Amino acid sequence: MNLDSYDWSHIGASLDDCGHAVLPRLMAPGQCSDLRALYARDDAFRSRIVMARHGFGAGEYKYFAYPLPTLLNDLRGSLYRRLAPIANRWNGALKDAVDYPLELQDFTRRCHAAGQTRPTPLMLKYGPGDYNNLHRDLYGEHVFPLQATVLLSRPGLDFTGGEFVMTESGTPPPRVDIVPLEQGDAVIFAVHRRPCAGLRGTRRVAMRHGVSRIHEGERYTLGVIFHDAA
Repeated sequence: MNLDSYDWSHIGASLDDCGHAVLPRLMAPGQCSDLRALYARDDAFRSRIVMARHGFGAGEYKYFAYPLPTLLNDLRGSLYRRLAPIANRWNGALKDAVDYPLELQDFTRRCHAAGQTRPTPLMLKYGPGDYNNLHRDLYGEHVFPLQATVLLSRPGLDFTGGEFVMTESGTPPPRVDIVPLEQGDAVIFAVHRRPCAGLRGTRRVAMRHGVSRIHEGERYTLGVIFHDAA
């Protein structure tokens, strides 16, 4: 899991252009299996959400408890360090006064001082017929505008269907993107909005993400969110 091997100028350009960017083979198959096995351990998580009970879709997910597993904790900090400059550039383009510190621990302290103390990294589990409605992961006043998802299962072998979907509105016409992922790939994407250059200056484009219906098998994903929850 070497983030230095990726072209971060290209990743930034992709995020600017369409609100998402893929990091191929971020995790090895063994790392994916090790993380997936944690789902059966209740002591690793703080809560379990059955999506249908809340109108979120169908399937379930669990929020990790602190302390996070070492692999997840290291990934979260390393990704944040590379994404904070992009987030600050976006805020500058949108004339948003919020400035993000360059280290996750400093941003976490900001969240906790505002009462956002619950960890938000999560693992999602989908079975046949399950899906995730289009949504935004907003948990309080302090929101980091980028997040990541890592596919832990093998498409075509462990499951079929279950494509990662992103939509944007505020551009004529609205756009829908399907983002193909293989096991171990990560997609970085906008949590709720991104700047978009137009003829009359920079506009805010509203972003949502979800997962299409699973046809067969089970699909596990790791969600890496950087702001904690109130």
